[in-house]
Amino acid sequence: MTTPITIATRESRLALWQAEHVQTRLADELGITATLLGMTTRGDQILDRTLSKIGGKGLFVKELEAALAEGRAQLAVHSLKDVPMELPEGFMLAAVLEREDPRDAFVANDFASLAELPDGAVVGSSSLRRVTQLLSLRPDLRVEPLRGNLDTRLRKLDEGGYHAIVLAAAGLKRLGLAERVRGFFQVDQMLPCAGQGALGIEIRADDAPLAASLARLTHTPTLLACEAERAVSRALGGSCSLPLAAHAHWQGATLCLDVALGHAELHASPLLRSSVAADATDVAAARELGQQAASRLRELGAGSYLPG
Repeated sequence: MTTPITIATRESRLALWQAEHVQTRLADELGITATLLGMTTRGDQILDRTLSKIGGKGLFVKELEAALAEGRAQLAVHSLKDVPMELPEGFMLAAVLEREDPRDAFVANDFASLAELPDGAVVGSSSLRRVTQLLSLRPDLRVEPLRGNLDTRLRKLDEGGYHAIVLAAAGLKRLGLAERVRGFFQVDQMLPCAGQGALGIEIRADDAPLAASLARLTHTPTLLACEAERAVSRALGGSCSLPLAAHAHWQGATLCLDVALGHAELHASPLLRSSVAADATDVAAARELGQQAASRLRELGAGSYLPG
């Protein structure tokens, strides 16, 4: 397939980096020329409320999906962690690219680590997953909402609104901002969310020629790991209103999946944690592993942690 196509993307600096990265790979590896269609989503516009209160992460992708449906674009590039677990009818993920660093990063100007923060320090994050895990590490902290694109969040830190903030390491590295990181949370401290650090390419489900071409960009180990992670969230009805973490990594041919669940409202409640592992040679096996992890969490009492 060599017909020029259009990539729908959000207009933040990180989203444009991601879209340009895919644009380059399309040209270099598939011989496909692409132009960018920058768009502003509702998730970008509404910054005074947390995502869990305004409709969830799907607000970052709906406008891009409308562009696909209307033929204004043929593919959309997303941070996979922002993609809902169930795509609307008529859409599909055609490729999952190799994952960047999946860890969370501790960012501060005056403190070298979470342990160095004074009692009652203000830490910025609007992710319920991060909130519950931060409070499990430091119950004394005040975790305050922090919305906006990456540059906006860093500016709010620099203006003195927070003692520290927590961000995805992948975005900082992609934009050449790794020097802002004072330390990385190891996954046994702060377990990432499903798909963190990976990019997903969404297209219309009926575009078989494009799907066949894009499949060549998929990094299979990342795909299978993310399928396992996303299956946990899917099994528990996960959304951004659920403080759920899921991270899979490979040990040889074995896929190891760690999960953690915090209480959706009582953030100081103990985290529920579990780990499962199995050989996973295809998507079905990876999803089965995720379902096993979700079942383990239910056995530990997840039912009382879930909303409604």
